[in-house]
Amino acid sequence: MTQRVPAGVAGAVSDAETAPSETGFDARLYERFPTQDPRPPGELEALKKVWETPGGWRAFSAVNNNFIGFLFIVTAFGFFVAAGVLSLVMRVQLSAPLAGIVPQETYNQLFTMHGSVMMFLFAVPAVEAIAVMLLPQMIGARDLPFPRLSAYSYWAYLIGGVVFFCSIFVSLAPSGGWFMYPPLSSSVYAQGINADFWLLGIGFIEISAIAGAIELTVGVLRTRAPGMTLAKMPLYAWAVLIFGVMIILAFPAMIMVTFLLELERAFNWPLFDATRGGDPLLYQHLFWFFGHPDVYIIFIPASAMLSTMIVTVAQKPLVGHEIVVMALIATGFISFGVWAHHMFTVGLPGLSAGYFSAASMAVAIPAGAQVFAWIATLASGKVRRNVPSLFLIGGILIFVMGGLTGVMVGMVAFDGQAHDTYFVVAHFHYVLIGSMVFPLFAAFYYWTPMINGQQLSERVGRWVFWLNFVGVHVCFLPMHLSGLMGMPRRVDTYLPGRSMELPNLISTLGAFIMAAGVLLFVIDALRCYSRRDRGDGNARNVYNGGTLEWLSTGNYGIRSIPVVSSLEPLWADARLREDVEAGRYFLPGTTTGARETLITSSSRAEPQYVQIMPGPAWSPLLAALFTAGFFLLLTVKALALSAICGVLTIACVMRWVWHNDRHIPQKQVDAGGGILLPTYVAGPASHGWWAAVLLVVVLGMIYLMAMFAYLYLHGAHPDAWRITAPRGALVPGVLLLGASGALAFAARPLLARFQRGSGLSAWAMSLSMLCLVAALVVDALDWWHAGLRGDASGQGAAIFAMLAWHSSIVLAVVLSALYYLARWMRGLAPGPANKTLEALRILFMYAALEGAAGLLLPRALPWSGV
Repeated sequence: MTQRVPAGVAGAVSDAETAPSETGFDARLYERFPTQDPRPPGELEALKKVWETPGGWRAFSAVNNNFIGFLFIVTAFGFFVAAGVLSLVMRVQLSAPLAGIVPQETYNQLFTMHGSVMMFLFAVPAVEAIAVMLLPQMIGARDLPFPRLSAYSYWAYLIGGVVFFCSIFVSLAPSGGWFMYPPLSSSVYAQGINADFWLLGIGFIEISAIAGAIELTVGVLRTRAPGMTLAKMPLYAWAVLIFGVMIILAFPAMIMVTFLLELERAFNWPLFDATRGGDPLLYQHLFWFFGHPDVYIIFIPASAMLSTMIVTVAQKPLVGHEIVVMALIATGFISFGVWAHHMFTVGLPGLSAGYFSAASMAVAIPAGAQVFAWIATLASGKVRRNVPSLFLIGGILIFVMGGLTGVMVGMVAFDGQAHDTYFVVAHFHYVLIGSMVFPLFAAFYYWTPMINGQQLSERVGRWVFWLNFVGVHVCFLPMHLSGLMGMPRRVDTYLPGRSMELPNLISTLGAFIMAAGVLLFVIDALRCYSRRDRGDGNARNVYNGGTLEWLSTGNYGIRSIPVVSSLEPLWADARLREDVEAGRYFLPGTTTGARETLITSSSRAEPQYVQIMPGPAWSPLLAALFTAGFFLLLTVKALALSAICGVLTIACVMRWVWHNDRHIPQKQVDAGGGILLPTYVAGPASHGWWAAVLLVVVLGMIYLMAMFAYLYLHGAHPDAWRITAPRGALVPGVLLLGASGALAFAARPLLARFQRGSGLSAWAMSLSMLCLVAALVVDALDWWHAGLRGDASGQGAAIFAMLAWHSSIVLAVVLSALYYLARWMRGLAPGPANKTLEALRILFMYAALEGAAGLLLPRALPWSGV
């Protein structure tokens, strides 16, 4: 009998034959799918058993994306509600002049916590949480490539976020604004540990976000279904990829700026004290290099969700799909050149202000391209009137209004009048609510049937929409007027008789209308998700979506991983669901008795190997708990207990990764259709290698921010550079760092080419580590003997800040070397290839490069030596 070849598979074959393979994979093998061979009895039950979520209290050890993603979403929305409650108290305070609802200091804590929670605990985590749940299903993967990292990211976020939020109930919340500008956040004006809670808590949460970004980026690049080339990748996957890259590039600035401010507060290093060679504007540059891309980090995945839902609502492919992809990339790129438009009033040079003003308006071009694509798709399709469509159209309208005022504040002259007034408050709330909150509500209504097989109420949903839509305009539209009338931001009261009573009262009424809409949604969501009759867990494609997430059938995602050749596979092949559920594609069961997913090439998504995935474990939860203890105990200066938590964190992480790099008896397995794929791959073909490279990029960006701080302070206050740069460490330092990098580089060929290569590579890594430690000691002592002190001037603070950060990297290298030695001693570092070695040698070589940069920069600039 002739085997049926669906249009999708036929298209994948024809497309692949026109382009060279990345990996040598023969695309004609796709013709074997869907297979017609009968599946072994009990195969599906074995698959369900392997991917089963532990029950009872053991559920806290679960790591699969469905479970973690759902908890992530619920937690993020909980923080949204909590921050909203804080805003209601603020609005009641401002509903009348000279109201004394809360004291001034409490009000300052309220608006600081409201902004911090919305930006750091809701906005970015919410879009990241949806990606954790949605991305694997949409690209045909069983799970994200590092499920325990996802679990650690979530638990760190939950524990850190709850402790941070609860600080407001014990008067330990910060009061310097969600941006914490110095000098108001310095130890002189912000005494006590309130600001330290913010600094260490936010830094902890940023680490969680970066861990999630690395996971999602590798997931998009390496776990797509076969045939899902970059051209056929869903728009949402493109957005998650851009989102991950932007976090990797932008969030390091936030980590460094909080690190520098904590150094100033803890050790009196004058990094932001202008009287001793520091500069408070350095903080603003670093903060907004993170802060402005952060807006687009929120917007890009939310806009892609909007595009995905518009395609289904209109039952028509997105008009200008390629243009929208390019618009997302352009938005991400331009966003890194716009940060200083938040600083137009600090006295920027005219040329700088002009550039940033032009860039601020240029970013509206790709955003406008997306808006026109949405309008064209809705206009040319057959729009279905339902709650998701209401939130989509309402979100577009609100976003466009916010975008128009964004162009206004991007003009230097206008910004000089509107800066730090309620006009800006209205602008960014319109932008964030339209571009993120309304798409988020639409996503809840659209994808809830995928999560639990049931719909949220359409009738209640229409009330939720109109209450929120009306409430947004009633609350924030009058703020444009009050801002132009001169009402400043971040004040707890205002004087009567200045015509501000009515707009403030109306804004307060609007805030409560929005709150009523959110409350109604929470009640409906509790009703929907608490039902006992939740069906069989299969995704109900009630809106006739065309992407793969609607094939989801359980914890394992989809029964078998299909071959994809179109943007809407379910529309292209009417029998795809039937064939996937019958197990006629890749990985229809568990070939090794463990959790598995398919790793494919980055561009053409050609099958490369079967990844053996870790199952439930307590180590991510314990590692997150002890990490939180380390940071929080450090805040209250309990150094001994903090150090104990740090040691326990390291122990949990090492326990967590100990069994990740393992060889199994099956060197190759039948991945489906008789196609044999390996189960162990090291080097650039391994997804772990990609994660190591991305981690090094993060570390490199953090250190670049430290180098920028040094250069900025030298340029702003050259008179503070009084200590002549010592030269004694140059030659020994360069030799030691060169030897360290060379030894780490040589570890792989030693492992691969010699009979005792395992031991040789372990000793090479150990010697590399010792060289790094020696180089750091030589560099630090050279400056100390030259008379440089961190608390004496901006020069000393900047140099010792770089040394302090590099010391943390060297400490990580020391621990990594000890870990690799332990694996070698236990016989777990065999050749000729080893994933652990590949990842660690990248870190070691980076550490040598970072040490060289820190050694040479302060000795090369200033060139005169003074």
